[in-house]
Amino acid sequence: MGPNGEELETAAIVTTRANRTLGDIHDRMPVIVPADAFNLWLDCANVDVETAMTLVAPAPDAALEAYEVSTAVNRTANDNPKLVERCSPSADPAPEQTPTPQKQPARRTKKNDGQGVLF
Repeated sequence: MGPNGEELETAAIVTTRANRTLGDIHDRMPVIVPADAFNLWLDCANVDVETAMTLVAPAPDAALEAYEVSTAVNRTANDNPKLVERCSPSADPAPEQTPTPQKQPARRTKKNDGQGVLF
């Protein structure tokens, strides 16, 4: 509920440890609920927490494919289908030409408190 009592629509990305396919990229990955378990995952009125939590596991290794893409994906101003095309590991295509933003002050590093970070 929002501060004025209104209903808010929200979302969360539930993560788990990475499978072998993604493990070299990052130590965490989103939970991917199998299609045949959607009803189980969403039925909070009839499914207990322990049962639902059995779905919080890495996806099977063969469910995903990992390949290198351009570093242009790191900039939100770049938005086109070429961003997800496979590139050779030794040749990163030049990112799209976009205006150079003003230099931002360096970010302070936060002490690792065990919480994940997005940025």
